[in-house]
Amino acid sequence: MSTTHFGYETVDEQQKAGRVRQVFDSVAPKYDLMNDLMSAGLHRAWKAYTVLVANLREGQKALDIAGGTGDLALAFAKKVGSAGTVVHTDINEAMLRTGRDRLLDKGVILPTTVCDAEALPFADNYFDVVSVAFGLRNMTHKERALAEMRRVLKPGGKLLVLEFSKVAKPLEKAYDWYSFSVLPRLGQAIAGDADSYRYLAESIRMHPGQQELKALMHQAGFGHVDYHNLTAGIAALHVGIKC
Repeated sequence: MSTTHFGYETVDEQQKAGRVRQVFDSVAPKYDLMNDLMSAGLHRAWKAYTVLVANLREGQKALDIAGGTGDLALAFAKKVGSAGTVVHTDINEAMLRTGRDRLLDKGVILPTTVCDAEALPFADNYFDVVSVAFGLRNMTHKERALAEMRRVLKPGGKLLVLEFSKVAKPLEKAYDWYSFSVLPRLGQAIAGDADSYRYLAESIRMHPGQQELKALMHQAGFGHVDYHNLTAGIAALHVGIKC
């Protein structure tokens, strides 16, 4: 039996996807509100920076993995215009449905599909940009998912991984107090679910740090990888180029 981590808990690899699905089934209805509250709105600035770095142009193709409620997909759609394509995906149907409905409310219709990042149902060398925001840490085999993302990118294409990361050391104690004392209580009060937000804090601590993720992306075949710390490393944007 192969094992992996679900937060701080060790579980059978085959159980992790189902456990993660339960978390996001629970939080989907309040996901956007909780993002605003727990990050004090900073996630919007992080995503805006990601869109800036993506530098998508009219007519290009983008894939948003773990796209959830559609923030990046919506922003990308505005950049590529009617001549371009943005595919909005997530492994979690509840999150994807919430995102699709939100996009429809804004008058935006995008190709939307439930899919596993570790086995993407897309052709080789197809997309100009692939993004995954706050989703990589939940994947069981990160190296497999990164290799799949590289496969579907065109040569010269860009992978953008926006994820919580290792905060600067002077902030560690305060960040730990907020993550494990405040965040679960906020999750209970707003979403009626303290456990899912406790898992969120644990999954961030178990996720590779900036240098470790950079190394994983190189191992997945990206020729050039760099990262940008955001808000003292609370989040980081890793950028990989397929050479």
